[in-house]
Amino acid sequence: MNNQQYYCVILAGGKGKRLWPCSRQGEPKQFIDFFGTGRTQLQQTFDRYAKLMPAENVYVCTNHEYAPMVAQQLPDVPQDNILSEPVNRNTAPSVAWACYRIKKRCPSASVIVAPSDQAVLNIDVFVSDISGAMDFVVNHNILVALGIIPSRPEPGYGYIQIGEPAPHEGMYHVKSFTEKPEREFARVFMESGEFYWNTGIFLANVQTFIDCFSHHFPHVFRPIDNDETNLSIEEEHDYVHEHFRVYPNLSMDDCILENSDNVYVLRCNFGWADMGTWHSIYEAMSKGEGDNVVIDSHVIMDDCHDNIIKLPKGRLGVINGLEGFIVAEEDNVLFICKKGDSSAMVRKYVNEVQMQLGEEFV
Repeated sequence: MNNQQYYCVILAGGKGKRLWPCSRQGEPKQFIDFFGTGRTQLQQTFDRYAKLMPAENVYVCTNHEYAPMVAQQLPDVPQDNILSEPVNRNTAPSVAWACYRIKKRCPSASVIVAPSDQAVLNIDVFVSDISGAMDFVVNHNILVALGIIPSRPEPGYGYIQIGEPAPHEGMYHVKSFTEKPEREFARVFMESGEFYWNTGIFLANVQTFIDCFSHHFPHVFRPIDNDETNLSIEEEHDYVHEHFRVYPNLSMDDCILENSDNVYVLRCNFGWADMGTWHSIYEAMSKGEGDNVVIDSHVIMDDCHDNIIKLPKGRLGVINGLEGFIVAEEDNVLFICKKGDSSAMVRKYVNEVQMQLGEEFV
């Protein structure tokens, strides 16, 4: 298959609250160089897919507040490929809009949908896995989720149970989907050999995506799906912005994994990690002395174990006797919290700070 028919939709509209205070409402995690690599998470995601397809085939779904940041960080992406949502409505309506836009340009497109806050360790294997799957789905009306064999009983990920093998090597029918199980259930899943981590990356040919969206929220995009209407990009944009508030608040996981019967999972081996939470970053990154993870920070640690530390440039941290904590500082907030279920704790304190002190600290 010609890679001119490969298209990508990058999801970059999240507020990034789970990595507060380093990820802030005005500049969420996807737009910051969190790990000191010289590239933001959004840019690194783009770099991966630019190895598979022309830059003009990459689309980015984001909130209207962040569209200027997308344009600034991804100058090779055409302006018309940045789809700015007037309000947050989860990921499915955003991807549906992108697929309608792509279909008008290339009715035979293979489309991959990907979050902007993930790490891939082996780029060559990634390109090989994705290319084979993209070629397969162009002639098969199926939806494919990318799965990774679990390396640990991680409660922060979704799990996909595999069923019968499919015609494509490494691909299976999806038997069930479980979102963020308790650790003991995650251990059972991992040891059974029947469950893969759900990467949140999906692919299908563009018409299969549109058929799925039409089934789950009919009439939503019908005026822009009618070839006879022949709306300009500006008219389509105005229509979507006028109606976006009434679109269903539905995620891609809900739309595809839990409500479709033609879903498959592809076993991938490219090395993957979700970089969306403090806990997942700690689990994914290599550990230093005392099993501490220090992210692009200047720290002196003594008798410290199992911590994750992220401090601003120019700041020195001297820490003694700390075990199992998140220590994160950015701008006007210092956050110190037990590492445990960090997502729930971060969400709790972000809400409290917002209510008590306003947007300045969020």
